[in-house]
Amino acid sequence: MTPPSPLILHHYPNSPFSEKVRLMLGHKNLPWQSVIIPMLSPKPDLVALTGGYRKTPVLQIGADIYCDTALIAEVLEHLQPLPTLYPAPSRGLARILAQWADTTLFETVMAFNLQPKGLEQLFSHVPPEAAQAFIADRRAMSAGMARQRPQDAAAAYKSCLRRLSDMLNDRPFMLGELACIADFAMYPALWFTRTRTSVLADILSATPAVVDWMDRMAALGHGAMEKFSAREAIEVAAASAPASLHGEMFQDEHGIALGSQVQVSAESFGREPTQGELVAATRVRYTLRRLDARAGTVHVHFPRMGYTLQAVAAP
Repeated sequence: MTPPSPLILHHYPNSPFSEKVRLMLGHKNLPWQSVIIPMLSPKPDLVALTGGYRKTPVLQIGADIYCDTALIAEVLEHLQPLPTLYPAPSRGLARILAQWADTTLFETVMAFNLQPKGLEQLFSHVPPEAAQAFIADRRAMSAGMARQRPQDAAAAYKSCLRRLSDMLNDRPFMLGELACIADFAMYPALWFTRTRTSVLADILSATPAVVDWMDRMAALGHGAMEKFSAREAIEVAAASAPASLHGEMFQDEHGIALGSQVQVSAESFGREPTQGELVAATRVRYTLRRLDARAGTVHVHFPRMGYTLQAVAAP
């Protein structure tokens, strides 16, 4: 299926979750346009599209803006069903494993990666204040979340690697002969260890089956990419109309009617809210309509899982 507009990925090279989407695009052989965004706030061009959400990456198709890689995976699967990310009969298990990887595994591995030794390598070619700004930014994004100490994260990371290795004893990918959503979710934090904080990558050496699997994942590549600018992406949104929502089933869990002004926020990391008119609430996603001076009318989409919906009181 050909998308109605080019796939535009707003990302930056060091972002683990962006690597997840870049590999899915390569796996599905979908051409895409690359907009490099800042690693830290402010991100005015991105926020012009999202209305507040600032996590990375974001997928844009015309005037439709998709937040969170779990939802982006669903969108890519709809556009290009084969090769599937959700193979039968393990699709439920694959989704559960992916959710674990996006949360528990990711938080553990990144707590290990971003210890002082890893940060020193990551920011070795920039002024010291850049590392300080990164730490302050991520601390603000994770306010209220428990933080693992590097020693605890190292122990947990080793346990996770042994379990992943067990899964790969008799198969090339986590659930079989082909990569699925579980593989794409488990790979990015380990990729960061291996490629961005490689001074810490010896932790992988005790599980060669995991390293071999990582090689197979990396070989999927990123597909056909061309550079695009943030200005061009905003112009695409302004010149487009959001895709039709006809046929979307309304599933109400909050007593909030369609047409209400609402805010959607992540439950934990990166809680900056996006406000807009609730125009869809399906079994799996929320859609907000919002108007931006530069981007025009856009629909911003969030997955239900991991996000909260709240009505905005009338002034």
